[in-house]
Amino acid sequence: MSGLTRRQLGAGAVALGGALTFVPFPAGPAAAAEPRGGGPTLRHGSPERAGLLGGHLRQLVTDARAFLGPSPRHPWYAGAVLLAGRGGTVALHEPIGMAVRYRAYDEKSDAGVEFPPEQQIPMAADTVFDLASVSKLFTSLLAVQQIERGALRLEATVASYVPEFGAAGKQDVTIRHLLTHTSGFRAWIPLYNAPTREEKLRLVYDEAPLNPPGTAYLYSDLNMISLQLVLERITGRPLDALLHEEITGPLGLTRTRYNPPASWRPKIAATEDARRPWSGLDRGLVWGEVHDENAFALGGVAGHAGVFSCAWDLAVLARTLLNGGSYGRARILRPSSVELMFTDFNTAFPGDEHGLGFELYQHWYMGAMATPRTAGHTGFTGTSLVLDPTTDSFLIVLGNSVHPVRSWRSGSAPRVAAGNNLARAVPVRPRQGRTAWFSGMASAASATLALPPLDTSAGAARLTCALWWDTEPQADVVALEASPDGGATWQPVPFVTAAAGERPQEHPAGTVTGWSGRVWHRLTAALPPARSLILRWRSTTDRLYVGRGAYVDGLRVETATGPVFDERRPADAARIEAKGWSASAD
Repeated sequence: MSGLTRRQLGAGAVALGGALTFVPFPAGPAAAAEPRGGGPTLRHGSPERAGLLGGHLRQLVTDARAFLGPSPRHPWYAGAVLLAGRGGTVALHEPIGMAVRYRAYDEKSDAGVEFPPEQQIPMAADTVFDLASVSKLFTSLLAVQQIERGALRLEATVASYVPEFGAAGKQDVTIRHLLTHTSGFRAWIPLYNAPTREEKLRLVYDEAPLNPPGTAYLYSDLNMISLQLVLERITGRPLDALLHEEITGPLGLTRTRYNPPASWRPKIAATEDARRPWSGLDRGLVWGEVHDENAFALGGVAGHAGVFSCAWDLAVLARTLLNGGSYGRARILRPSSVELMFTDFNTAFPGDEHGLGFELYQHWYMGAMATPRTAGHTGFTGTSLVLDPTTDSFLIVLGNSVHPVRSWRSGSAPRVAAGNNLARAVPVRPRQGRTAWFSGMASAASATLALPPLDTSAGAARLTCALWWDTEPQADVVALEASPDGGATWQPVPFVTAAAGERPQEHPAGTVTGWSGRVWHRLTAALPPARSLILRWRSTTDRLYVGRGAYVDGLRVETATGPVFDERRPADAARIEAKGWSASAD
């Protein structure tokens, strides 16, 4: 089976509750030859070599360090390892803070009890982290490998591989439902309360879904635990062996595994002082063992959590996927299979975009890196991985944010800040000339870019320019407005945009929002006749998240009698009034 391309998805897919379904994958070997490895391998290098702006990478580190302090009351993490790159170059790989700082948590004073200074361990570039739910990506990769080989079918029911799973109304749950968190499972159940492995699995088998499969999105650890059971049943191999044989071994990920040996402990970031009532189990300081209670109860090997890794190994995995499934001479997936993992199957659930295992377009932790094609995942312990195929960039933030206790951190502000800085580090070159007007990326902001009063009374007035935009969809807007009365009132100006090789798109409200493909668009707008018409661009953002912003270049207004404004003329350019916008050469 050679996998499905987007074109095949469009041709062969049928809408089913707003999601996708297709003819089952054929079993047996692929007809096409196995594609060879290709794409860059990784090495450390300068931001310039990576095609990134060094100042914004330095700001990424500065912003990350701020979260080592009160955020707002306690540190968001005790330490972190930051890695960012583009193409085959890792331009940033920096540890901050401490890998091991606290020996306990004092709930009475809400304070961490620190190890003596000589026993504390600073974060290092190769520190190993408990990835928590980032582990789900490895389980998903293993499943897609089996789909590719014909041993597993995306639209087959889970019960067709594990008959016990079909109890309690789950007989129609498919492999796709597990991979996209649309099975109907609730978020989790305390498997650790059951005394034996058999009784733990019986809880999964007997769990009734909250919703019929495919009718709602609900993120659940039970999906990946169930997928683990499928993989182990069809291969006859335990999940940790599959991980080594199919992914970490071929890719040379020597610091990625379940259940790290005791010899690794000094190089592992500590997690939580796990005690009831905030934890489900009384374990004390968890350091070198999996933090997740259910994964711990399952022997440290679970489909939803339990993998340990370091930033460099995750960067190799990211590069492999951005390469279309290969790294050096090793290939773990076909390009079409990787493309499938980055395809949104949850079109019925806007805001919960999801590929096979990967989350897509999630500003809440990807920040301005988020696009419909940006894929990633987070982990409860403070980990995250983000891949942006559009810019060929990748970001790994590994933090020990439950050290010493999970209640100290909330939200994903450090991840968002890192995503914003890496997105800003990818330059947007002006469409013409040396600079373009840039709206900036501030949140809770309103910025305007206004042309001087123009006489358009001759009629047939038209604005032309180049426009580039990427904003948080719906929440953040870029608008073109006109005022015939000196700015006392403003009206929207409808316009048309067209990217190279694409059909023109009308914007009757005079606004754009969301993702434009991160390419320049040619804009044209008919203007009303007036003796003194002021045109302005107005960008607004809410207080939560932002995109990469908006750029305008090559502003020109002409009427029936000729041009009345041309930004290329220095005298005209000097009359532009910018409030919040700036001239950017990137």
